[in-house]
Amino acid sequence: MAFTDLLDALGGVGRFQLIYTALLLLPCGLLACHNFLQNFTAAMPPHHCRGPANLTNTSGAWLRAAMPLDQLGAPDSCRRFTEPQWVLLLPNASSGHGAATEGCVDGWEYDHSVFPSTIVTEWDLVCEARTLRDLAQSIYMAGVLLGAAVFGSLADRLGRKAPLVWSYLQLAVSGAATAYVSSFSAYCVFRFLMGMTFSGIILNSLSLVVEWMPARGRTVAGILLGVSFTLGQLVLAGVAYLIRPWRWLQFAVSAPFLIFFFYSWWLPESSRWLLLHGKSQQAVQNLRKVAALNGREEESERLTMEAVSAYIQSEFASVRTSSSVLDLFRTPAIRKVTCCLVGVWFSNSVAYYGLAMDLHKFGLNLYLVQALFGIIDIPAMLLATITMIYVGRRATVASFLIVAGLTVIANMFVPEAMQTVRTAQAALGKGCLASSFICVYLFTGELYPTEIRQMGMGFASVSARLGGLAAPLLTTLGEVSAFLPPVSFGAASILAGLAVLCFLTETRNAPLVETIAAMERRGKEGAPKKEVEEKGEDVTLQPLGTSPLRETI
Repeated sequence: MAFTDLLDALGGVGRFQLIYTALLLLPCGLLACHNFLQNFTAAMPPHHCRGPANLTNTSGAWLRAAMPLDQLGAPDSCRRFTEPQWVLLLPNASSGHGAATEGCVDGWEYDHSVFPSTIVTEWDLVCEARTLRDLAQSIYMAGVLLGAAVFGSLADRLGRKAPLVWSYLQLAVSGAATAYVSSFSAYCVFRFLMGMTFSGIILNSLSLVVEWMPARGRTVAGILLGVSFTLGQLVLAGVAYLIRPWRWLQFAVSAPFLIFFFYSWWLPESSRWLLLHGKSQQAVQNLRKVAALNGREEESERLTMEAVSAYIQSEFASVRTSSSVLDLFRTPAIRKVTCCLVGVWFSNSVAYYGLAMDLHKFGLNLYLVQALFGIIDIPAMLLATITMIYVGRRATVASFLIVAGLTVIANMFVPEAMQTVRTAQAALGKGCLASSFICVYLFTGELYPTEIRQMGMGFASVSARLGGLAAPLLTTLGEVSAFLPPVSFGAASILAGLAVLCFLTETRNAPLVETIAAMERRGKEGAPKKEVEEKGEDVTLQPLGTSPLRETI
């Protein structure tokens, strides 16, 4: 008997699973706001040099006399004439080339019509300092990278709940502190701390949802994680439109995590993890609460440590209570999965962030593009849900990656003048990459055994964060050739899709593997398709409780 059979006996996808999943996915949605927050808080409005103190008139005529023009005919953002060229106000005047210029020694004037304040306008991150804006985002991604390594390991040692609760508190405090800092260096420090919590929340939330969900509900739960992330992007577009000052926007998307911190104490720890680490009494208490909330009072009363052991004794017989990153490479089956997933996560991430983190290049309204890039994920994820349920995880992940790669490469051949077509095609590619990202999160959680699941997901997530750091570096290759970035992003996505087809096994409707030894046995024997199908039939025929979602799934 597998642990998933025990969950089915306690109500399957019941009231507990629905409430538990909703409470975990709500914070995941707001995480998207932080991931893309600098699209708004670090927006760079039109600007030009401030005039000398004795010249305060900034009318159009004064700008024409004080500022040289750039290639587009607008006032130069980083240079001004050393002396106003009043002759340029005369009809048929020359362009002013040859006149002496200087940098913006008196600072800059910014257009505050769209963005009343951003970190760019507050700390003058323009001209020679404009790279600091990208540096701040890179520091945030470095925090995400470190968080994936730290929280992935801690979750296997301390449980899923403790790192999750701490991540909520850390994000609430560091996010609110970011809104009150007075220096750019302090801003970067707190953004780094915020980035660390991203992996702690995403990885542990997904593992808790997967480990409390019967096999037939895992697909929908995994896709709901993607939907919540998509809705978070739409929320960001709306909140950023309503709250323009960057400090208030930063505070608005950080404060709710204090609420998440308080109610997270109610969330029970994964009973799978508790049983693996010899905490049977607490596991049984949690399972009784699940049964009671799902309306299975009789099953709750019959639950004992001996009864629970009957379900999981064979699965957990060879479990080890300590693990290290070397366990991800120690045996052949785990090693193959790890190497493949590292490449898939890196490729998916580098292509995704290459498209999604630089919305200004599309030349459209920033709020509209953010909303478009969020909306496009919804139909893509609905399609992913259907294919994951009826076709399988492997084919779904591979097809989305390959289609995304082909779309990105095809966009190279669309003329620059057709900006709307280029934006729509990029949005389609981003939607495919977002869907494959969510699918591979679920796929990874199902491929790794319980005793090293968090470590495996954390290690794979580290490779994804390396992809996020590599994306802006690959974008700079556009200065050498405009074709290099899209070819790099597209080829990486296509190769990742082919790797999924060649090296990973299907997990649809299969019970979660609990130990490394069990996974090695499955790898040697092969995934018994007939057994998996019979497993699915058994789950379907068991009592479904009162949840209409259970019957649908």
